[in-house]
Amino acid sequence: MSRKKQEGATAKREAWGRLRKLPSGRWQVRYPGPDGDSYTARTDDDKPLTFLTKTDARTWLASVQTKIARGEWVAPATAAAQRRAEAAAEEARPIGFIEYSERWLEMVRTEPNRSGKIRAVGTVRAYKGKVTGYLIPEFGDTPLREIDVARIRVMTDRLDQIPSPLNPKSKFNGVTRPVLIVLMMILRQAARDGHIAAAPNISIPKQESVRHDEDHDPDEDVATPEQVEELYVVTPELWAIMVLFAAWCQLRRAECLGLQRRDIEWHDDGSATLHVRRQLNANTGDYSRLKSDAGKRSLSIPSIMLNRLKEHLRVNVAPEAKAPVIPSNARGSLPLSNTRWGYIWADSREKVEGLADRYRFHDLRHTGLTMFAQEGATLAELMRRGGHADIRIVLRYQHATLARDRELAERMSGRVEARLASARKKAKKARKRRGH
Repeated sequence: MSRKKQEGATAKREAWGRLRKLPSGRWQVRYPGPDGDSYTARTDDDKPLTFLTKTDARTWLASVQTKIARGEWVAPATAAAQRRAEAAAEEARPIGFIEYSERWLEMVRTEPNRSGKIRAVGTVRAYKGKVTGYLIPEFGDTPLREIDVARIRVMTDRLDQIPSPLNPKSKFNGVTRPVLIVLMMILRQAARDGHIAAAPNISIPKQESVRHDEDHDPDEDVATPEQVEELYVVTPELWAIMVLFAAWCQLRRAECLGLQRRDIEWHDDGSATLHVRRQLNANTGDYSRLKSDAGKRSLSIPSIMLNRLKEHLRVNVAPEAKAPVIPSNARGSLPLSNTRWGYIWADSREKVEGLADRYRFHDLRHTGLTMFAQEGATLAELMRRGGHADIRIVLRYQHATLARDRELAERMSGRVEARLASARKKAKKARKRRGH
């Protein structure tokens, strides 16, 4: 039996090189190198390479012949060794902050977070703002391995000097902490990727109030019912219902703007339920999912605003189920934008006396939740009403529940004291009667 049959393959000499069909059906290529040796096709990492079709094999053979003619050909083993050396040099090259931070931003934009969700556009935009606005100007192409504790402290001191745009008198500017958080996220990922041994041991400062001074009384954030009513009256009629949604349904701004007619469920007894299902994204201008799963909730609408809500829906909201409850124009199909509402709110709050300086629309939500707490709501009930996922956030309303507790304790004390006084009075009269 011939060698050809023993190999179970067929071979054909080309004008240059040789093709051979293997028993597997794939094609192998051999060709003469300019050094006088004969070579088979190899991959970039110097492993055997075969082809699915004869045409693919011929195409590859022609490309090698072209490289030889141009003087670009390198023996497969030599080429693989060169690539390994280049890869090792690249891996050993100290990567600069600009290059790695750009990789990191692309990663957070495209890959899911720990909970398996793609990060919101606004979140990625916020990260990018910290990177391009503060970190790149600070570090530039500084190798990651040179960004140590001392270097970060220099940056921190520089950031701390930036005055707060919200409150120039504040000791805190609201910049240093979020920039540090993003920097440490980048460096910890760099450590996981093997570019640095470990992230520097930096502690992130706790969140401090920027809007208020140290002597700020949290009760100043709580508007009185009279102030809420005045805000409703001075806000343009088309959008005034926003004030009531924030104060009495405890909705966030984006939740108010994301409401549609179908989210309000009316009942036979005249009551109504509000279903919070989406928000209007301030970054994209489109509807998007809520901040957390806890934000998706159904709320009883207080009777104090039912008649006004009915009138608002009748006059200002289109009849379609998906019509925005807060439209940009009367009975319009587009919701009012976050930006435009910001201007409307700024005008309204200036017309109401007694509100704290730069009183936020979000503070109306604190007003409603504080009053809800004063009625005896538990922390769990407050979390559900406000759509909170973290109990630490609603602990701020504990002072309201304690105030209510004190009020009830005083009522109890007064009732008991009055009853005991009445008993003492009766006993005194009884003793007088027996004395006579």
